[in-house]
Order: sequence, then C-alpha cells, then structure tokens
Amino acid sequence: MGKERVAIIGSGNWGSAIAKLAGNNVKKHSDAFDDSRVPMWVFEEDYEGRKLTEIINTDHENKKYLPDVRLSENIVAVPDLLEAVKGATALVFVMPHQFLNKCLDQLEGKVEKNAKAISLIKGVGVEGSDIHVFADVIQDRLGISTSALSGANIANEVAIDRFSETTVGYRTEEEGQMWQKLFQTPHFKVQLIDDVAGVSLCGALKNIVAVAAGFIDGLEYGNNSKAAIMRIGLLEMKHFCQEFFDDVKEESFLQESAGVADVITSCLGGRNRKCAEAFVKQKKPFDELERDMLNGQKLQGIHTAKDVHIFLKARDRLGAYPLFDKVYHISWEGLPVEKLTEGL
Repeated sequence: MGKERVAIIGSGNWGSAIAKLAGNNVKKHSDAFDDSRVPMWVFEEDYEGRKLTEIINTDHENKKYLPDVRLSENIVAVPDLLEAVKGATALVFVMPHQFLNKCLDQLEGKVEKNAKAISLIKGVGVEGSDIHVFADVIQDRLGISTSALSGANIANEVAIDRFSETTVGYRTEEEGQMWQKLFQTPHFKVQLIDDVAGVSLCGALKNIVAVAAGFIDGLEYGNNSKAAIMRIGLLEMKHFCQEFFDDVKEESFLQESAGVADVITSCLGGRNRKCAEAFVKQKKPFDELERDMLNGQKLQGIHTAKDVHIFLKARDRLGAYPLFDKVYHISWEGLPVEKLTEGL
C-alpha cells in the first residue's frame, strides 16, 4: 500500500489545532504518510488587511482562529476545496456542521475511490423523524468509510500541548490505528473504540448539557447544581443514544474521553457554557453573543437542542428528555431560565 495523503477540511480553532498535530505526525510517521504537504481548506476571508490563506502560508500561524500557535511548514492553506482534497486518501472533516452539506455538494464524485475520512464535527443531522450522525452523512454522500473523533478537547489547550485525551470511533480497527497514528502525541492520547455512533453522539449532545451548565453559572446556583446538571445530562445522553441508535456501546459514556470527560470539560469551559452564562447575565440573544464573544466561531449547543427537539416531536417523544427540553425552550422559546431545574 502507498502512503496516506492527508487533507484537513476546515481551519477554525479546532481545525487549526488538529492541523498542528497532523502536520507534525506525518513527518514523524513518514513511513505511513506523505509528509511533504498537508493541505488545509480555508474559507477565504480577510484578517487585518491580509488574506487568511496568505497569513497561514507565510507566517505559519492562523492568527484569527488560533493565534500564537505555530503550524508546521508542511500545512498549506488552500482556498479551493476541490484543490485541497485532490489526491488525498485521508480526509479530516473539522468545521461547523452548518457548512457540511455545501461542502459535500462540491465533493460528491470528486474524492479518491480508496479514500477514508474522519469526522470531528459536532452536531446531528435531523430530517423529520430521521436522525443521523455526521460520520454517517459523509460516508453515505461520498461513499467512503468514515470514522469519528470526539473527546474532552478544548482546542487551545490541545494546541499548546496540555495533556488531553480523545476517542476515535472507528469503522475498522486498521483505520482506527491509522487515525491514532495521525493524531496521537505524548500529550494527546487517542483511545480507540468500535462505536462511531456513540462517539459522534456524545460529541453532539454534550453541548446541550454545556449550555445548561452555563445557565446554572449565570444564575450563580453553585457547584452542587452544576454537578447535578452534568449527571442528569450524561444520563439523558446515554438514554437518547440507546433509544434511537443500535449497537451504541456502554463504555463510550463512562470509560471514554468522548463521554463523561467531555461532559465535564464542556461544562467547566468551552464556548457553549461561556455564551450560556452571558445569555443569563447580559440578557442578550444568542446570535448577538456569538458575534461578540466567539471571534467567528459558531455556537453548537443551542442548535443541537433545536435539532433534537424537532426529532423528538416527530417521534412523539417530547418530554422524555427533560433537560434537553428545558435547554430548547429557554434558548428558543423564551422560557425563563429560572425554570431550568423544575421537573428534573
């Protein structure tokens, strides 16, 4: 077999952090990967009077989304999506889920037949009573095997080599080991599990729980309340996954970084918690807070709460997941945030 050729599809905060790991690791494992060039698709925009691709390729730093972190010189920012994936056999999808379908529209029929992919995208795809994780969406649209990566991974901490763990849910063990080789470092431990759906769903649903934790912080209810929200939220995540997806593994929730660890870190830090706290204290709408606080990044938790609500309504299961329900109604329907804990 030839060497894998990696392409990163996305270049935000998490995408740039992952690109740093991949750029270094393809050189470390040059027996398995083409280490000469790792294209990273960048949605072109201006930053401080320069094109973002020019900044990344000249200064080897994504100054907008991951400032003060040097990227390996083999990371090449490419503004054309099809050019970025040309010849690639290992596609890393890492972007806000709102942009995925438009990307897949361009990529259908244009990727290598022997390619495989991994999704680092948080969220779920809902169409009425159907729900899909994005690894399945990518696999179905492009016809290539697609794994998933998720875990307790605040991007800025990963990028500066603070000790972290993550989980890869793989389609085949061989693919899992390849993705592990691409991402693992002495400071970033990659665990493997045969559970694409469980890993993907944990990464999506924990953002709803993080919004609830942010509401608790905004209300200044304290640590007992936040701990209760984490416990209730993790249970709702587990029950939701087991109700609507076959073969989700028990271990994904309590033994893997994608489960309990990601719930904890997202409820302590991260953009969803931060914006939800500001929602309570500043009494501004979420779209305004996203614009003011996130430097171009996207909120995920409130949108996943809406998707889950639409899905549960279509399945006649409204009320079955009280915490998810409360986050939706507070975020989208004007329910007073003080009602969050009623009925939990």
